[in-house]
Amino acid sequence: MNGKKVLVCVTGGIAVYKAVALVSKLQQAGAVVKVMMTDSARQFVNPLSFQVMSKNDVFFDTFDEKDSSVIAHIDLADWADLILVAPATANVIGKVANGIADNMVTTTLLAASSPVWMAPAMNVHMYDHPAVVRNIEQLYKDGVRFIEPSEGFLACGYVGKGRMEEPEKIVALVAEHFQPKTLPLQGKKVIVSAGPTRERIDPVRFVTNFSSGKMGYAMAEAARDLGADVVLVSGPVALAKPTGMRVVDVESAQDMLEAIEAEYDTADIVVKTAAVADYRPKNAATQKVKKKDGDTFMEMERTPDILATLGNKKKHQLLIGFAAETNDVETYAQGKLTRKNADYIVANDVTEVGAGFNTDTNTVTLIGHSDYRARFEHMPKTELAKRLFETILKRAEQ
Repeated sequence: MNGKKVLVCVTGGIAVYKAVALVSKLQQAGAVVKVMMTDSARQFVNPLSFQVMSKNDVFFDTFDEKDSSVIAHIDLADWADLILVAPATANVIGKVANGIADNMVTTTLLAASSPVWMAPAMNVHMYDHPAVVRNIEQLYKDGVRFIEPSEGFLACGYVGKGRMEEPEKIVALVAEHFQPKTLPLQGKKVIVSAGPTRERIDPVRFVTNFSSGKMGYAMAEAARDLGADVVLVSGPVALAKPTGMRVVDVESAQDMLEAIEAEYDTADIVVKTAAVADYRPKNAATQKVKKKDGDTFMEMERTPDILATLGNKKKHQLLIGFAAETNDVETYAQGKLTRKNADYIVANDVTEVGAGFNTDTNTVTLIGHSDYRARFEHMPKTELAKRLFETILKRAEQ
């Protein structure tokens, strides 16, 4: 931790006294620590205590510029290697989750580009309140990470979850964060396909499906976070492009196949999450098809089977497919695994509540050869993606 720059943002709660010890222990471990306080935090502890422990000026007034050559809250946001909000009250969690910047702490957090961690501290009922849960979930999606509060005797008299984690534990987590790591997918190239495809009927209509791309984007981001060089081949979605990877936009199944094939020989892992249309109009019209009296029929033809094509060409690649089913899920997935020469199939029943298309959560079964089965119950797709990679990589080491 020597020389690492940690900005500790202290918000108003009785756990502020722990933040004094936290700053002291971070400084003793070799970190360069600066402290920022809200007005409420100053009601519990005088800024002088943090100044003594950090050996740096303490910041609390957005308009008190200690160095006229910089804007303090922007300078501090850029300065930090890690921003630690401890304690993090329900109030500051709610403000940051909703983009409110009405004091120096919240303004700095909105300007931050470094990792932001929060150590919540509040009454157990506040911690369980749907609004607080919702705000924490939003911040997690935005990239904020949380140090779970401990269970124990609370200042309000309750016993339960809500105590800010002990300073020693937080310092250990910070030290682990800064420890140089060899990521499991470092040096590996991972291709992920995501979203739906569109098969044109005419210039204004197309055949598609309900895929939002959320699972595929989560898989791409998980691979990136594990150190991989990621190529995301994306059908048309309404999601923001993830950073730290190359994104190739495609429309049709044929487009998607060609984009993957262009990268396939140099790939180590291919994750085919995309929901590809199985059929396309045999003769797409060049002009808008006008409606007529009575019914009409459209002749359809098969689109290329991307997973089967990749399975036939597979050499060293690890090939992972997805199967969205409505019945006999594992039976169909097992057949797909064999027919298409895949290494794994991730199967899910899209009729389950909170699973499948257009949800932020999923429930799946990972199916592999030799009758391998691993069930992943209802969880956020971001967490599921990480768990899937961890499980597959761990099994590859055995």
